[in-house]
Amino acid sequence: MFKKIISKGNYLNITLVVLSLALTSFAVESDKDQEIITRVAANIFAKDHYRQHLLDDEMSEQLFYEYFKTLDPAHLYFTQEDIKVFEKYRLELDNMLLDGDVTFAYEVYNYLLKRVEDCCKDAEVSLKNKLDFNSDEYYTIDRSKEKWPKDLREQQELWRLKIKNDILVFRLMEKAEKEAAEEEKQKNSRDDSRKGAKEPVAKWNKGTPDERVIKRLSNNTRYLKENDSMDVLELYLTALANVYDPHSAYMSPKTVEDFNIQMKLSLVGIGATLTLEDGYTKIINIVPGGPADLDGRLKPEDRIIAVTQEDAETVDVIDMPLGKVVNMIRGRKGTVVRLTILKGDKGVGAIPEVISIKRDTVKLTEQEAKGEIRRIKMDDGTEKKVGVLTLPSFYFDFEGAASGLENFKSSTNDVRKILGDFNKEKVDGLLLDMRSNGGGSLFEAISLTGLFIRQGPVVQVRTPGGAVEVKNDPDRNICYDGPMVVLVNRLSASAAEIFAGAIQDYGRGIIIGDTHTHGKGTVQTICDLDNFLRHYGMKNPSGSIRITTAKFYRINGESTQNNGVRPDIIFPSFTDCMEIGEEYLDHALPWDTINPVKFESFADLKKRIPALSEKSSNRRLSETGFKILSTNIERFSKMKEMKAISLNEEKRWELYKEEKKISEQQFALMRLETSNPEDISKDDKDAEKDAMAKALKKKKQPDLYLDEAAKILCDYIGIIPAKDKPEAAAATTSK
Repeated sequence: MFKKIISKGNYLNITLVVLSLALTSFAVESDKDQEIITRVAANIFAKDHYRQHLLDDEMSEQLFYEYFKTLDPAHLYFTQEDIKVFEKYRLELDNMLLDGDVTFAYEVYNYLLKRVEDCCKDAEVSLKNKLDFNSDEYYTIDRSKEKWPKDLREQQELWRLKIKNDILVFRLMEKAEKEAAEEEKQKNSRDDSRKGAKEPVAKWNKGTPDERVIKRLSNNTRYLKENDSMDVLELYLTALANVYDPHSAYMSPKTVEDFNIQMKLSLVGIGATLTLEDGYTKIINIVPGGPADLDGRLKPEDRIIAVTQEDAETVDVIDMPLGKVVNMIRGRKGTVVRLTILKGDKGVGAIPEVISIKRDTVKLTEQEAKGEIRRIKMDDGTEKKVGVLTLPSFYFDFEGAASGLENFKSSTNDVRKILGDFNKEKVDGLLLDMRSNGGGSLFEAISLTGLFIRQGPVVQVRTPGGAVEVKNDPDRNICYDGPMVVLVNRLSASAAEIFAGAIQDYGRGIIIGDTHTHGKGTVQTICDLDNFLRHYGMKNPSGSIRITTAKFYRINGESTQNNGVRPDIIFPSFTDCMEIGEEYLDHALPWDTINPVKFESFADLKKRIPALSEKSSNRRLSETGFKILSTNIERFSKMKEMKAISLNEEKRWELYKEEKKISEQQFALMRLETSNPEDISKDDKDAEKDAMAKALKKKKQPDLYLDEAAKILCDYIGIIPAKDKPEAAAATTSK
């Protein structure tokens, strides 16, 4: 039968036949080891997690819905009627977990496989019927906050719209690729030197849009079938962990082993933190010093929809498990991976584009602290000498320190050297750039703060039992006592927030940036279950647990959790329009306060902030760069508000062309603002775009935020009365 179907070239039908045959029941035998792992893990989360919340009916009900959400985050496969089938478990999961009973987890997973089969049949029906791309229908792209379909009839309609959108995306991609190829052809015909200048177009697997969509469904089903019982247990226990907080998890032995192998083999990638959201692999953060950071084109909120290995065919990764996507992106150093992405700043109607990145290890030198001196000219003609210090992370060479090396590598040691150079040059002020600093060593956050204060507390750490430990500056030395500002954004997290919060509390410097930092104010500990289960006589590995065990608080008593650190002066920002930060994570621990501790304030900067903020705002209103930025942010905000997208092909194409035109206009305006006219031919707009693209890739584009922060620092220097200068400030006691 298969040969007959293949000979007719009926790719669509053969895929559906194989798909249907593959979906058998997910059988699970009783496993004593898994019972033990479940009981121990449940007890650890209940007794050792920071929340100190025992497993009860409340937690059982939350886990009930969390597990369905884990298996079906886009709310596509289950219906509300399906969930009611398992209602008997809703308030029993707590008792079952403590008994090591995971029947619920496997029953629901088996049910998922059945529903996947049903939905694939719905897709087949939709594809057999002629889809109308001229009608005015809409599909909700982000379904994470939508309700599950009420019943099968509502689900079938949902899948009809989903399949229609998926096919439309492929149709638009083909159209955009053809348009791009034609534009490239025209450019090359005018200038032979431009041949090969454009990024290569992804070589998609052969097949129509219909066939591509079915292959995606087939692959997704195969991934689900490949999971074994331990994979399902990992999903279930991680759902339990996530009910306590989003940073806790259970890692199966296979996950732990894969991680260890990757570390030992020194596999490299692009240097980006990824997550899975609504079937898309989304960029959370770009690692400083990594290939993606140095390339400069990949940004947070971008979604990866396909991956191409060197010259191989492109693989669609929508709905692919995150681990498999990560493994595809990783590879040998020096090899090229091509990512087909949907740009986050182009909204739900984005047409895919291709980015090639050469795999490499994250260059540690790029993560190190760096300093430079800039001379800033002010409106009144005066000039200030500003030391700009960039700190991408808080790092510490534990091996070097343990072996007694005098100059072991650490962020504090490196910053101390840079500050010494700045002091020799007699800088007027310091600008510390901590944007996208994801944190690192807690000790480094404390010792780095100590470079700017003489002594005192830096952060408070609260344990599950309520005990609070105050972490103090380890010495009385101060390396820099002059005016300073600290630049942050929503990607500044953890240790970076501890530092920024302490600087703000002490009145030691002005914090500038997004509306607030990330809000990661918790501490996680890795627990190797093998250490707990040895006395049970278990011979097989048991995996590990990542569990939140403490919470950070500022010296003023406020938590950095959820709310982060709120800057004194706020800049307009793209990241403020994105769902970046602890506040957007389900079950995130709340912001709260504890008692403040006594500390000696340097100065009261709050009375200086309004005048500095107003002056900066007026300056930004007249600067072309910030005008363009504001326009782009406004456009991006409107796009983010679009929850549903048209399934009318003509309207979608017009939207794409409109967005493309606006992007090119903004691109040209930015180039006119920042380039030397002599560098570019006035008669060749294409050359202008290419020159700008190269400048962007080399990261030579001006930094509006850094430049304005430097001007604010200069304004601050100009209004500091002698009595308020740090070295002359009278110490005051705060409670």
